[in-house]
Amino acid sequence: MLNTINKTAANPLAKPMAHFPTTGLVRLKSIIAPGGPLPISKSSWWAGVKDGRYPKSRKISSRVTVWKAEEINELLAAIERGEIWRASSS
Repeated sequence: MLNTINKTAANPLAKPMAHFPTTGLVRLKSIIAPGGPLPISKSSWWAGVKDGRYPKSRKISSRVTVWKAEEINELLAAIERGEIWRASSS
């Protein structure tokens, strides 16, 4: 079953997303607006990664950076609950 995220409740101008992967690796364009569930800018995302508010990235080549879909889903769930996301100890 695919996860569905209702972005329109928090941001009425955001397009509803059909699905977000539950496993695997995702690139930045799948995470942040306009193609992803988080309506933030690239610079805000990277600032959050740097200070630990958002999941740590992984370089899979010199020009490709990815994140674990599971960690992004944990972040999205924490935001929905109004909590602050913290990396799990794994």
